[in-house]
Amino acid sequence: MAENLIEARKITKVYPDGTQALFEVDFAVQAGEVHGLLGENGAGKSTLTKILSGLLSPTSGTILWKGKKVRFGSPREALKAGIGMVHQHFALVGPYTGLENIALGAEGVRILGPVRTRWIGKKVENIMDRSGLRVPLDVPVEDLPVGVQQRLEILKVLVREVELLILDEPTAVLTPQEVDELFSVLRSLASLGKSVVLITHKLREVLEVTDRVTVLRHGKLVTVRPTRETSLEELASSMVGREMPRMRGRTNRSGGKEVLRVENLVVPGVGGKPAVRGVSFSVHEGEILGVAGVQGNGQTELVEAMVGLRPWTGKVELNGKSLAGLGPAQVAALGLAHIPEDRQGMGLILPFSVAENAVLGKLRPFTDRVGGLRWRKIFRSTADLIQRFSVQTSGPRAQARSLSGGNQQRLVVGRELSKAPELLIANQPTRGLDIAATHYIRETLLKLRDEGLALLLISADLDEIFELSDRVAVMYNGTFTGISPVEKLDRERVGLLMGGLTFEEARG
Repeated sequence: MAENLIEARKITKVYPDGTQALFEVDFAVQAGEVHGLLGENGAGKSTLTKILSGLLSPTSGTILWKGKKVRFGSPREALKAGIGMVHQHFALVGPYTGLENIALGAEGVRILGPVRTRWIGKKVENIMDRSGLRVPLDVPVEDLPVGVQQRLEILKVLVREVELLILDEPTAVLTPQEVDELFSVLRSLASLGKSVVLITHKLREVLEVTDRVTVLRHGKLVTVRPTRETSLEELASSMVGREMPRMRGRTNRSGGKEVLRVENLVVPGVGGKPAVRGVSFSVHEGEILGVAGVQGNGQTELVEAMVGLRPWTGKVELNGKSLAGLGPAQVAALGLAHIPEDRQGMGLILPFSVAENAVLGKLRPFTDRVGGLRWRKIFRSTADLIQRFSVQTSGPRAQARSLSGGNQQRLVVGRELSKAPELLIANQPTRGLDIAATHYIRETLLKLRDEGLALLLISADLDEIFELSDRVAVMYNGTFTGISPVEKLDRERVGLLMGGLTFEEARG
């Protein structure tokens, strides 16, 4: 049996506000293994890894590093010992080259212009040769694809000679091909004796690349299993504490009348450069058109233009009526509902109550003749929404900030659907949600589709795209590389399209 490189024993963490995030959790990573760490939002994954990497101190418990008791006071101390963490959101300086970003913060390196530190360059080249982690070092980071930036973040940690690498949701913004390349690198690192902790919501990835997996639930250890002895269903059940029902099948049906027509849509971006470049498509009743793509290729600007938040040129019609020059309220009045990608920043006003958030954008039925709010009616309507969409809350008067991410999303979905829309635009509807909340939202979208609603789904999650979509458009650099019925696509081809190939090139 391999020795443990790091071992956490009886780790408990209680925050100053009294929240207990971890309850006597045991966790161990062996030398040379890729170890999956799973759990729903709030299960304690982030707290545990922050303790291991020196960002937090445990309230009680012991950490053994290479068999010796340690207590890290900062990430710098953990990094010096050989533990590095790559966070989900990159910390790179866009105008600097790859090598300059790697050199930032390295001991003994004080030159931040043209980097003259040959020793760091040679060190990085050596690591790339041994690991297969290739990155162009002389190109500004802002000109690199997201997948290459991810590799650069890993190199930044490896150059510090870490032995334990912690990756937080590393595949969230990668194409399938980039995910395969990353997993190849992780296996290569393990073969060199490095250890990796992989935090992810994507169970298929855990089954594909890890040696063992640990599941946390509500701050407690649930199970530790060799990956080859478990299954997707078992892991899902361990995470949520019950057997997960199967997703409803996507029924075959022909779409109805055309609801949305978009022709030659152009949306300005930063500095006047087009963020969306001549996009054309349509959406019909009883259809989900999925828009796949790596984040940052114009999806946000596309949605914001259609809902009245950005100027645009071209043609956008909802049930034959032009949306040109209309603001968000006018667009909504024509029958367009919108689940924004940022539920906290755009979907909700967190200090407001659940009831206040439940009527945002649809106040007219809840006002009297002089414009006063009819609170009794608002509370009745909110109570009905809470029940229909299973929003777990103490009541309509609770602040929206007190809800979990999944319940905040249910509140947004419930509010938008209560407007009885003709078209629903769902932008990254399950981003950051745990398995149970994701299952609920996807089931709801399929049910709406089967009831005849027209849906435009924007998602970076290919599992979501393939589970829900009738047709798929792939967006790259502000345009669609193609639109196809989902039955004619596979993950590999969509991955190539997400990387910029056309349908013809992807077929070849």
